[in-house]
Formats: sequence, C-alpha cells, structure tokens
Amino acid sequence: MHIAIVGNIGAGKTTLTELLAKNYGWEPLYEAVDNNPYLEDFYSDMKRWSFNLQIYFLNSRFRQIVDIQKSNRNILQDRTIYEDAFIFAENLHDMGLMTSRDYENYRAIFDNITSFIKPPDLLIYLKASVPTLVSNIQRRGREYEIGIRIDYLSKLNEKYDKWIKGYELGKLLVLDKDNLDFTNNPEDLGTIINLIEREINGLF
Repeated sequence: MHIAIVGNIGAGKTTLTELLAKNYGWEPLYEAVDNNPYLEDFYSDMKRWSFNLQIYFLNSRFRQIVDIQKSNRNILQDRTIYEDAFIFAENLHDMGLMTSRDYENYRAIFDNITSFIKPPDLLIYLKASVPTLVSNIQRRGREYEIGIRIDYLSKLNEKYDKWIKGYELGKLLVLDKDNLDFTNNPEDLGTIINLIEREINGLF
C-alpha cells in the first residue's frame, strides 16, 4: 500500500505522515529538504535557481518512487512527484521565475519519467487557507522559509485546487486543515484514520 500526502508549504504534510506512520506501523518517506543543495539559494534568487531546484526535486522523487515500487513495504509519502510539475514548476513559469525554454525542457523530462511509474493507491490532499499556512510556517521557524511571500503561497493554493479538481490517477481524500488539528487533537486524527480506512477498504 502506498499513500501519499500532498499540500502547500506549511499544510502539515510531514506531521500527518509521522502520525499515520506511527499509527499503522508503516514506513514514512519524507521530502529531501534538509540536504537540498539548492533550496536556500532558490529562496534568495528564485529566477536564477528555479530550474536547478525543480530538477533536483524531480530526480530525488523519481528515485523515491522507484524504491517504493521495488519494495513490498507499506509506504506513507510526504509530497509527490506530480506536485513538482503541476504546482511548483508551473507556478514558477507563470510568475516569470522560470523561462519557457527551461519549463518545456522540465515538463518533457517529467512526462518521460512519469510514464514509468505507478500513482499512489490513495492521495490525501491537505487543503489549507493562506493564514493557516503562514501560522504553521512561522511556528516551525525554518530560516529559508521566512521570506516566502503571501502571493506565492496564494498562487500555489490556486494550483493545488486546480490539480486536485482534475485528479483521476486513483483514490483521493481531501482534508480541510483549517478545521482539523491532528497534531494536538487525537479525535481529529481518529476521524482522519477512519476516512482513510473507508477509502482503502472500498467502503462508501
């Protein structure tokens, strides 16, 4: 079983991945943030480093997916390869922070890569408003995230909503993060686990 958790920066993906992995005894796979050699440079100069950053993410996530597919383990994945293309790269191109030449090159590589992989058995989308995202980002206090602009988060939210609306690769569960506090409220976590059970066991 492969469950992937998607959502904007600060939506709570990593926390939910940790909690669900603990509950199910499954293996969590996290986004390569701390060892990413481009992330800090990207936040300092998005236009210069956008293509490099997106290629790094694409490569690391492709490796992750190949590993998932080779193993027979139950996996909970924090963020997916699809977000790289449909959310982040597309948004950078829209904002003029990635050239059309780089974006087209990137999408061609993405299309080739994704023709070799299987989508997750269940995709969980953590939908969160910009104030919720900002509050979470401030609380965790990552230095390179302090300068993230409100309009950037807002545009990413629009991209997520558009992508999720047209998502047809497999089962989908949308969770409203504004009204769920799974970090501090065990009841909210229990509600999420029940919803997941219903999805993966095919009960409606």
